[in-house]
Amino acid sequence: MRTLPLIVFALLIAGCSQKPAEPPPPQVSPITRASFGNLPDGKEVDIYTLKNGQSEVRITNYGARIVSLSVPDKNGQIGDVTTGFDTLEEYLQENPYFGAVVGRYGNRIANGRFTLDGKNYTLARNNGPNALHGGERGFDKVVWKAKELSGNDPALELTYVSADGEEGYPGTLTTVVTYTLTNNNALKIDYKLSTDKLTVANVTNHAYFNLKGSGDILDHQIQINASRFTPVGASLIPNGEMRPVKGTPFDFNVLTPIGARINDSDAQIKFGGGYDHNFVLDSSDGSLAKAVEVYEPTTGRVMEVFTTEPGVQFYTGNFLDGKLKGKRGTIYEKRSAFCLETQHFPDSPNRKNFPTAELHPGQDRQSTTIYQFSTR
Repeated sequence: MRTLPLIVFALLIAGCSQKPAEPPPPQVSPITRASFGNLPDGKEVDIYTLKNGQSEVRITNYGARIVSLSVPDKNGQIGDVTTGFDTLEEYLQENPYFGAVVGRYGNRIANGRFTLDGKNYTLARNNGPNALHGGERGFDKVVWKAKELSGNDPALELTYVSADGEEGYPGTLTTVVTYTLTNNNALKIDYKLSTDKLTVANVTNHAYFNLKGSGDILDHQIQINASRFTPVGASLIPNGEMRPVKGTPFDFNVLTPIGARINDSDAQIKFGGGYDHNFVLDSSDGSLAKAVEVYEPTTGRVMEVFTTEPGVQFYTGNFLDGKLKGKRGTIYEKRSAFCLETQHFPDSPNRKNFPTAELHPGQDRQSTTIYQFSTR
């Protein structure tokens, strides 16, 4: 009988004496869900936390809201760059749409009226003489159906079905909003709208940003890739014109401090109490293109906004008045945050020269907006 060489025999014995390999540690899910409280009718509301790399976003299915968005500064310090509240109860009180998805029609519709296919529609006038952000109970005040998506990056899909006639709008509108937190510190928002009847729709996110976390935003520098804007009247309804920004306080074609001309004597500035205007983006062919860049010199944070939408509403928190106390006890004073709401134009249902906001059955509308964060 042949015998095994001594060295082979020793290796076999050693192999048998080894412990079985330890199983790999369980992977931590990049999405966690927790209770955020209950509505007065008892309906439960959840909050989802998405983590990826150094970034974290918290989203509640009440209003499909961004509750917080934390990204690094130039020193690697992580900080929340959005306004909002710590509790659901605070969101149930009157607030200026902090972080919410607004619809069915974001922004203003003049006198709460429009005509579609020869039929007149009347909406709630919840902003002076005008309809604003979907009415008395817009998309910001409902509970969306949430679904966690699998993939390379954590993503949360939120769906709301708005019934025919809700808030005065025709057609059953299904809105699907997907938030994706990428590994390069970007928050991607995809929108998909479909209807069973001709309607109008303009859905956007109403996050308020402050790249240094607190204080005023006047030292933030902003560049908007828009050669024109839509001037407004006293009630902030566009007059139908698309006016060149050149030679006006609305020219942000190079990085300019937000506060540089915010108190200008220009009539448009006075109407808005600062900036509260729609900018006509130079790239408005429906392709994803860079629309805005914001730089905050203290923290070095940079936010770039890419969108497929034709416009962006630049709002400088002119109606914040110090009465609201938010996360970490922050008092939200006038001009302590800004908004960049990618959108179709305000009052488009009444302005045939604006990009149409009409949505037809069988012709789903899809759009994308990306908030990309970096430092320098």
